[in-house]
Amino acid sequence: MSAQFTLAELAECCGADLQGDGNCRIQGVETLDNAAEGQISFFNNPRYRRFLQDTRASAVILRPSDARDCPTNALLTDNPYLAWARVTRCFAPVLELGKGIHDAAEVDEEASIHPDAVVAAGAVIGAGSRIEANAYVGPNCVLGRDVLLGEGSRLLASVVLMDGVRIGRECLIHPGAVIGADGFGLASDQGRWEKVAQLGSVTLGDHVEVGANTTIDRGAIHDTVIHDGVKLDNQIQVAHNVEIGENTAIAACTGISGSTRIGAGCTLAGGVGVVGHIELADGVHVSGASVVSRSLREPGVYTGGILAMPHKIWQKNIARIKQLDSMARRLKELEKALSRLEAQPDDNEK
Repeated sequence: MSAQFTLAELAECCGADLQGDGNCRIQGVETLDNAAEGQISFFNNPRYRRFLQDTRASAVILRPSDARDCPTNALLTDNPYLAWARVTRCFAPVLELGKGIHDAAEVDEEASIHPDAVVAAGAVIGAGSRIEANAYVGPNCVLGRDVLLGEGSRLLASVVLMDGVRIGRECLIHPGAVIGADGFGLASDQGRWEKVAQLGSVTLGDHVEVGANTTIDRGAIHDTVIHDGVKLDNQIQVAHNVEIGENTAIAACTGISGSTRIGAGCTLAGGVGVVGHIELADGVHVSGASVVSRSLREPGVYTGGILAMPHKIWQKNIARIKQLDSMARRLKELEKALSRLEAQPDDNEK
């Protein structure tokens, strides 16, 4: 049976003020334009105002300043998206994970599994690893030697934790993530590459989320460190000895080169590239598809991408960019010539 809540219960859950019928029963969530009776939606972007005025939802989460445009019950808050996040969790299905080790799992006799933990079919857990209370190791996950999976953390499926990786409490690792593979350390010997041993590991703090197919490399000497509350999207590459500060969020397809330090409370949008051995201060926000090639020591928003445009215009602009150096040289010569002319006495003054 699907979950149902009164609007008053949802208001208390998300910390919003109730406007309308608190006994209205809500059975699910939906977008403004698709919502029907018995569902709740939210309004946070002015571009969707036309949907707000015509919505058939039984309730909408929005700001007090937008309440006049809402034709139905409302939950009023200064942060509608945060309230929406809390409401959606009320309707998320609760999975009964059970307890214990599946018969089809392979657990080394030197591993330690808490009685309240779950190890699913196909999982492999190496010697010296420790799985704490209420942790979940999903199907076909592989944990190497001396791995720590903290209390309440979950590995959903086919996650790989290499030797020595330490995962904190209440973390969520999505399918296909690989944590603790070797960093890209190579030394050149007359054109041939020789591997540098990667002797560190990876440490994740508490409440960290790692997206599907994201990779976090082990450190060369010291650990790669992901601090508490960090949220990593899908298909991100975090190279060896990177450090990411508390509550930083990084979107999909970002690549972070080795030994980079990213501060707390930062955001990196999708497709960002960060070169190695630089620092990003706390509160740095990088726009999508930007390349960060130097340290950013002041908080703020940084953008380095070129926005999409019609191809023919792009071709013309790129042609002009190639001419910038010669144009700058000619401009400098013209400025010098103008200065010489201005320095000459006027014939009328002789």
